[in-house]
Amino acid sequence: MKTLTAIPALREWRGQSGAPLGLVPTMGYLHAGHRSLLDRARRENDRVAASLFVNPAQFGPQEDLGRYPRDLPRDQRLLEEAGCDVLFAPSVQEMYPPGFETTVDVGRIAAPLEGARRPGHFRAVATVVLKLFHLFRPDRAYFGEKDAQQLAVIRHMVRDLDLPVEVCGCPIVREPDGVALSSRNSYLSAEERRAAPVLFRALCAARDRWAAGERDAEGLRRAMTDMLAREPLARVDYVSVADPDTLQERDHAHPPLLISMAVFFGPTRLIDNLRL
Repeated sequence: MKTLTAIPALREWRGQSGAPLGLVPTMGYLHAGHRSLLDRARRENDRVAASLFVNPAQFGPQEDLGRYPRDLPRDQRLLEEAGCDVLFAPSVQEMYPPGFETTVDVGRIAAPLEGARRPGHFRAVATVVLKLFHLFRPDRAYFGEKDAQQLAVIRHMVRDLDLPVEVCGCPIVREPDGVALSSRNSYLSAEERRAAPVLFRALCAARDRWAAGERDAEGLRRAMTDMLAREPLARVDYVSVADPDTLQERDHAHPPLLISMAVFFGPTRLIDNLRL
């Protein structure tokens, strides 16, 4: 596997072959969820590329940019084991040179939920992903469904800008107790980690009520809130029952639905979702 840090070198690598390319964009500190994206990319493409860029523009002033976990040698080993052909790991200066000002505003889909709590976040995500698509020119790009709104935003951008890339959503990978894999899980104390399965239990409570015939969206939100309230360490940011394509809240719970939540455990904020 090659590790490249400069845009000209990446362009040269990409120009060496027109074979189908699958791209897995990441912020590093890889786990089994990332491995599932890489494995699918390997199955569906002749060549596989990954990017590793902790994008400072998508972190708010009070967020965790400074302590976001980083371990490049470990990530390189995992990527090699997964059969990745090239890793692009640029510096901030490489991606945002002096005078950089252009950004991508994806509109209303970025406004609710994560967008409301993290102003400017999806503008930064869309901007860096568009840059990566332009540089790699992938046939397919792979994203985890745990970041459901991010996936919707990227699909919206690809559709609106007629980008020649297939955006592939991949299922959430969970621990045996239901906790969705996330690099931020490393922040949790032992006690907080024991409490974290309450997110999946809350989603399952809403799913089970829906399966039993509940079609009042507020009833599903209440099922999640009631389950979360049983865990003293959980501090709810939001629970949502929304249209999976627009992220607008639903009153009537007809399918398809995205039920989602963001919950704090101490200073650590975790998100999770299920699609119905």
